[in-house]
Amino acid sequence: MFSLPLRDDAELRPLETWHAEEFATHLDRAREHIRPWVGQAFVTTDLDGARGTLARYGERRAADGGGLYGIWRRGTLVGGVMFTGFDTASGGCELGCWTEPAGEGHGLVTDACAVLLDWALVERGLHRAEWHCRADNDRSAAVAERLGMTLEGVRREAWPYDGVRYDQQIWGVLASEWRGRRADARR
Repeated sequence: MFSLPLRDDAELRPLETWHAEEFATHLDRAREHIRPWVGQAFVTTDLDGARGTLARYGERRAADGGGLYGIWRRGTLVGGVMFTGFDTASGGCELGCWTEPAGEGHGLVTDACAVLLDWALVERGLHRAEWHCRADNDRSAAVAERLGMTLEGVRREAWPYDGVRYDQQIWGVLASEWRGRRADARR
């Protein structure tokens, strides 16, 4: 399959079912770090769960409705990005991410999301992309902001976690905005 360089020591690759063991090991390192911020079905606890998550996203990719991509740093899976939704009929997609502590602070998630946005908004011609995060997830909101997304609204108490309901931010970028920013960056 493909491998795209993100930085000198990191690359982006599709995560597929044959990565299940590596993905499960990664989730063991990441689980408590990401549990409050990602969907509970994603945070699996064993090899079968990891295989199931990868298979679900593989089926989405095959149906042109999503995809899961890992970020490897120095040969170790440290996080990833995904299309949690991808709808060519409506022209929209939603991106998400996760990382273990070893993957933070290197700009890898932002770089990987830029690759996904280029593909969705430029190559595939979608009209808009969204980013959803808990309102108290400052790191996630900072990625959306670095990508040039606009905070479009807050869904109050829309994110349940551990018996508490949290507000959810909705960020968005239109294809015309994204293309304009990318053109400006190349000048």
